[in-house]
Amino acid sequence: MFRPPPTAHIAWALMDDRHRRVLELCEGIARDKTLAWLEESVAEIRWKAGGKERDRVKDGLVVAVFQHYESRATESRPLLHAHAVVSIRARRPHDGKWGNLSADSLMTHIVAADTLYTLYFMEEVSARLGWAWEPREVTPGRRPVMDIAGIDQRLIGWQSTRRQQIEDALSVLTDKYEERQGHAPGEKAGYALACQAADQTRSPKRTELLSLTELRRRWRESAIRAFGACTVYRLAERAREAAAAAWARVRPVVDTVLAAVDVVAVVYVMRGAFKRHHLLAEARRHLSYVLRGRPHEPGLDERIVQTVVDDYTRPASRRMMTADLRALYPRDTEDQAVLRPLTRKRTAPPYERARLAADALAARVHAVRRAERLRSRTRPRTVAVPAASRSHPRPFRTGPKNGRLLEPETGVDTVERTRQTLEAAAAQVAAMLQDGRQAREAAHGPRPQPTPAMTPPPHTQQPGSQPAPGRTTGEVT
Repeated sequence: MFRPPPTAHIAWALMDDRHRRVLELCEGIARDKTLAWLEESVAEIRWKAGGKERDRVKDGLVVAVFQHYESRATESRPLLHAHAVVSIRARRPHDGKWGNLSADSLMTHIVAADTLYTLYFMEEVSARLGWAWEPREVTPGRRPVMDIAGIDQRLIGWQSTRRQQIEDALSVLTDKYEERQGHAPGEKAGYALACQAADQTRSPKRTELLSLTELRRRWRESAIRAFGACTVYRLAERAREAAAAAWARVRPVVDTVLAAVDVVAVVYVMRGAFKRHHLLAEARRHLSYVLRGRPHEPGLDERIVQTVVDDYTRPASRRMMTADLRALYPRDTEDQAVLRPLTRKRTAPPYERARLAADALAARVHAVRRAERLRSRTRPRTVAVPAASRSHPRPFRTGPKNGRLLEPETGVDTVERTRQTLEAAAAQVAAMLQDGRQAREAAHGPRPQPTPAMTPPPHTQQPGSQPAPGRTTGEVT
């Protein structure tokens, strides 16, 4: 099932027809791109006994998509979503014959496909409507969801009546689980409990069929009665204003190394041992948190995962891998001593511990980069000054650590010794110059002195003559 983030349902149901059509177009484009990724990179066809032989499918998948507009809540609420039914039949790449798909490969990558769909939908909405996205914490200590910036939070509660029913049942099931197991449920157990709560609270399908125009009219009237006409009719305007403020505050730049350590920290704390598709799903979540709807470079998620696999993981079994932080902590004698306390801290939710680990690794990356920059700076060249000769030189002080540099002395005595040292060096240089000049004179004779220039006689003017115009008599006035 393909379902956009919660605030997209509100904008689709309560805004005008132009915004409704654009949001439906964005949903369709994101869905088609996600299905194309499943066809090209995930779907496999199997043949021979036990499915020993596997390969990529030829000519894509056969998929039927059914568009739905409302939830199963007791009172009708907007829920734009699509059900995609994938045929099990596909063609083999080597001979073109029809065979059966490998269902386990599709189910393995279902979370990675969901995160990719959300990422594509956010980018399409931001590109066509100019809206930004921001994370919202639904359950404390759990992963946040991405919402359209500027949408009134009260409308989320109005739209999510079905979710409230599930949460009420889930709290009862979670209490029973903690009483039985002695600790809070993890990610996998929490998902199973949520599915169980959804099944228990699911109401039967409606028999009354209404057109989409009628449904949207009823939804708009219900929201206006609850929150007023100004809240409903100014949704698009407030979303544009909030987008300008969000993009001015957030810089959409992705650092591959920081993204890699963030991904490996979150997945390691949440799962311990993991596979490549777990890293891929978390990398796409990271891109949605950082970019907030801005387009990402094609293949960036795969490069982040490859950086994690190459630099920050090691094999844990034949099929699984785990975190390896020796690239950041080369002197760590214990295996993962940095992250082990976080994985064993059961009092905090798993995602909260994962964020603490990610922040610690990001700080370590910044510290390593800062140290590398300081080491790469050129230092000024130093000039050695000859020490003053002493008849009884003072012995060096010894400390607890060998090779420790002595701190420079200060005071009047130090200044006086420095002056004497410089004077002695200057006198030695002057004596060397004098000796060299005397040796040259003894070998070649004294250097001849230059003859002084003759002083010209003063110019005298003849009696009765006048100086020429424009010429002077040589006197200085």
